[in-house]
Amino acid sequence: MSVFAAFAFVLLLMALGRLLSWRRLVPDSAPDALNIVVLYVCMPATILLQVPKLQLTGATLGVALVPWILLAASTLLVLGAARLLKLQRPDTAVLLLEVPLGNTSFLGYALIPVLASPEAMPFAVLFDQFGSFLILSTFGLTVIAIYSGGARPTPALVIRRVVSFPPFLALVFALTLMPAEPPREIANVLQQLAAAMLPMVGIALGMQLRLRLPRAQLLPLGLGLAGKLLLMPALAWALCLLLDFEADARAAVVLEAAMPPMITAAALAAMARLAPELGSALVGYGVVLSMLSLPFWRWWLGY
Repeated sequence: MSVFAAFAFVLLLMALGRLLSWRRLVPDSAPDALNIVVLYVCMPATILLQVPKLQLTGATLGVALVPWILLAASTLLVLGAARLLKLQRPDTAVLLLEVPLGNTSFLGYALIPVLASPEAMPFAVLFDQFGSFLILSTFGLTVIAIYSGGARPTPALVIRRVVSFPPFLALVFALTLMPAEPPREIANVLQQLAAAMLPMVGIALGMQLRLRLPRAQLLPLGLGLAGKLLLMPALAWALCLLLDFEADARAAVVLEAAMPPMITAAALAAMARLAPELGSALVGYGVVLSMLSLPFWRWWLGY
């Protein structure tokens, strides 16, 4: 599938999801159900297929390190901008979550093979699982607790969340016991399950798409989108050059860093009543604008 065809397919799926939601043909919980299937079935299948092919080297450790460097940079920038521009505390909390955290699993796993190559997928999994997922489980929960006035997460709670996360369990199995070339029957089943991810993700995104936002939050919206879609991938590209990553690792890191803001982070912030409109708008506009920014970063990488 070409890049144009892939994005056209995603837009079609999102339109179908929006239509289903608008016509009330599905319950409000439908996107959550689709996301659970992706989380518990499609993502583990992708991980079991791709990660055993990975050769563990210094470069792979560097790939896992990059999202944490991006987190440090984005935190300093967001806090500095919030102080300078006198942003509201809930808006600051959402930006702290959404600028470093992208849709690296749902959209990333589906689009990286198309935007780069199948060989880049194991690196994308490392970026997502050892980066985005662990950041959300530690830094993300801490930000929500601080800005919502709740109790800070304990180490035991964080560890429990990590070890009970299905894709992370699949990652551990893939790194230890899964053969790089599984039996054909097993590989075929995993491929079929992994291939179902893009349709489910596209439809679920369409059902959840929200593009309305009060005027007072246009500034944090613009800051968040510029930081997530432009600044973070630019910084990731510079780090890839500094760390001398090979082409597939470089593509995975830059494109994962360029993915639109994370849906799960926005949902957690909304549950804590932290600027839910801003979180929804960042996700919605981010997905739409990423249809332009992701091809740009692909071109920049030379694919």
